[in-house]
Amino acid sequence: MQVDKVKLKASIMRDSFFEFVKEMWPVIIQEEPVYNWHIPYLCNELQIVAERVFVNKPKEYDLIVNISPGSTKSSLASVMFPAWVWTRMASCRTICASYTHNLAISLSVKSRDIVMSERYKKYFPEIQIREDLNTKQLFVNTQRGSRYCVSTSANIIGEHAHIHIVDDPLDPKAARSETAIKEANMWLSDTLSTRKVNKAVTPLIMIMQRLAEDDCTGYLLAKSGKNIKHICLPATDDYEVKPPELREKYINGLFDPVRLSQETLDDIKNNDMSEYGYAGQFGQSPIPLGASMFDISVPEIVSTIDPAAIAAVYRFWDKAATQDGGCRTAGVKIARLKDNSYVVLDVIKGQWRADIRNKLMRDTAATDGYDVDIGIEEEPGSGGKESAEYTIKDLAGYSVRTDKPTGDKVARAEPFSIQFNVGNVKIMNASWTEEFLRELQYFPKGKFKDQVDAAAGAFNLLARKRSAAIW
Repeated sequence: MQVDKVKLKASIMRDSFFEFVKEMWPVIIQEEPVYNWHIPYLCNELQIVAERVFVNKPKEYDLIVNISPGSTKSSLASVMFPAWVWTRMASCRTICASYTHNLAISLSVKSRDIVMSERYKKYFPEIQIREDLNTKQLFVNTQRGSRYCVSTSANIIGEHAHIHIVDDPLDPKAARSETAIKEANMWLSDTLSTRKVNKAVTPLIMIMQRLAEDDCTGYLLAKSGKNIKHICLPATDDYEVKPPELREKYINGLFDPVRLSQETLDDIKNNDMSEYGYAGQFGQSPIPLGASMFDISVPEIVSTIDPAAIAAVYRFWDKAATQDGGCRTAGVKIARLKDNSYVVLDVIKGQWRADIRNKLMRDTAATDGYDVDIGIEEEPGSGGKESAEYTIKDLAGYSVRTDKPTGDKVARAEPFSIQFNVGNVKIMNASWTEEFLRELQYFPKGKFKDQVDAAAGAFNLLARKRSAAIW
């Protein structure tokens, strides 16, 4: 009878990752479990991804989970999940990554502790670790399943996996460095992505806290053509929850009222972290509430504008000259209507070398027509003056005005943001709209500022033109 009970329990755990978690919890965690609603929910989401791997079916999506620290995310995804996967597919190979080698090793040791525990052996005696391949970084079972751990800066030589698990790919301190962010993103795309048993089947599971607009989550979500299921679970429902129906599971607006109570969160916010650190790691939005200069929920998105309602139009260019990297060139076209409201009509942006950029500006001027005035930012110094003069000559026949920037980018954008936030700016619904709004939302802390600079330049010239007309 005892043997039957053991087999029954083992069968239940094979069928349910959450049941496995409950049984194996005491092996690695001494504290009493607090099974907030998100734990069975995430267990189920992880299992859904794995089930397709077990039957060698192409993945439907990669999975990204943004969640606060202290929410058992690593214990679930990096520690227990690889051990559970072997109960269903003993030959499964996983590559597990974290931002430092020491963290990756620590999680690997805990996962190995589960597999080597008497409790695990009791239910799954068929899973045995090979004595000759039993290290902290790599351990392999007798059926050729393996768990291999690396940092997100390491080369991966000779290893291919059925499942990739990335747990906190970026150090919160390193998120202040654009170089560190870029290196983590390039590791995901250039290194880890090549280490798959089957490119069509191997899924990426990434679980992390948000740290910057272009952190690994932002980088992957921005890639076109990439199918991703994005789960976002901030500590309070003041921030965006994804999928939105999960908001109903929050209690008094709190994600986890026991471990992340309002008192705990207030203490973290007021004493332990900066505004931006708290917004990213606990709000899963790397801008503080109310800190953005632009409230992107305000403007009306429109499909058409009556040409007869337009009083004046400016396209302003914020120029750069870097091919496929660095700063971008942006040209934003804004109209002032006769009722003194404004409409963002068009946005062009990209990274081009100077000759291609100059041709694009000429072609755009021809498309816009002679009724559209053109603004050019004149950078300080003789080089900036010469560049502006060249552009004016290159656009001969059009109405071109140079603008010498005064103050910093924030000061120059403030007049535009004031009109934007009171609803006096509409935005055309186009292919560029979403990215334009995202840059506004993250300004001035975002990765790019060129669209905002160009929009502010066009707005300021329109406002001056109106003042001159009134005078």
